[in-house]
Amino acid sequence: MPKQDSGRSRITLFCLLAGVMLCAGGCKKNEVVVYTALDREFAEVTFAEFTEVTGIAVRPKFDTEANKTVGLTNLILAERNRPRCDVFWNNEILNTLRLKSEGVLQSCSPATAKYYPKQYRDPDREWFGFAARARVILVNKDIVKPDELPRSISDLTDPKWKQKVGIAKPLFGTTASHAACLFATLGSEEATAFLRQISKNAKVYPGNKQVALAVSKGEIAFGLTDTDDAMVEIAAARPVEIVYPDQADSQLGTLFIPNSLSLIKGARNSENGQRLIEFLLRPETEQLLAAGESAQIPLNTTGTATSRVATPHTIRAMSVDFNLAADKWETAAETVRDVFTIAN
Repeated sequence: MPKQDSGRSRITLFCLLAGVMLCAGGCKKNEVVVYTALDREFAEVTFAEFTEVTGIAVRPKFDTEANKTVGLTNLILAERNRPRCDVFWNNEILNTLRLKSEGVLQSCSPATAKYYPKQYRDPDREWFGFAARARVILVNKDIVKPDELPRSISDLTDPKWKQKVGIAKPLFGTTASHAACLFATLGSEEATAFLRQISKNAKVYPGNKQVALAVSKGEIAFGLTDTDDAMVEIAAARPVEIVYPDQADSQLGTLFIPNSLSLIKGARNSENGQRLIEFLLRPETEQLLAAGESAQIPLNTTGTATSRVATPHTIRAMSVDFNLAADKWETAAETVRDVFTIAN
């Protein structure tokens, strides 16, 4: 009997070890890894709801305000041979297009994507846009009189406001995207001249959030930022207001930049990744983001969310070819590095 028990024990141990080895080589965890440039406080609520509904744990990697988007994009490129990221939730679109051009995205077919306008969907199904933000001028009402309100981003170059206006460093985030869009729309020569004027006139901050804070504290009179950061200051009852720039017929219009979602090629949890993308593209997600502090702008055509800020349908929106802007990215970045010598 003891010998028989010993044999059974060896068989049991062998089966356990074999199971462990098989699981190590092929078992998938019930999780999804997300690299996100969206502010933590705006994303975590959505991730928690996804986990509650699906049982899939979300493992997010956030980046800093100062180098978000670009830092995550470069990390995804560095990991392209052994990707750790499943889903990239970008808070803008141009770096997502850069990743597509580098061949690190894969197509997927979330059922909810069809409810978005075509300009916010990649025909190759490698990225999906949703929940936009507008590039706006936040003004301190205690400093700027009503008849002095800025009406255009060109007012950032007015010598009257020298060192009393602010902009985020145009190497990162939506400010870098804005610069590339100007290169695509105005042409390199005019865009370079404009950035050079701003660099001489404005204070440069690490990110849009810092610009909005500087305005609300009265450190500067007004600054270029995003609607999400501007709305945080308005909700805090600061003496600030939003100006949607360039609304005259002869002007460019206000730039709207969507968030974008993409599935990384070779993702270890690609099935869960597609489920997350499908979940995030529901109208309920845009409703949550629209109602939250970030006041993001719904784009889903079936949604009933009410936007608390202007939308591309209610004001003059800047017409921009995002693909051309992505092509101009490197040129714009090189110019920005040259013009904004970090003396600011």
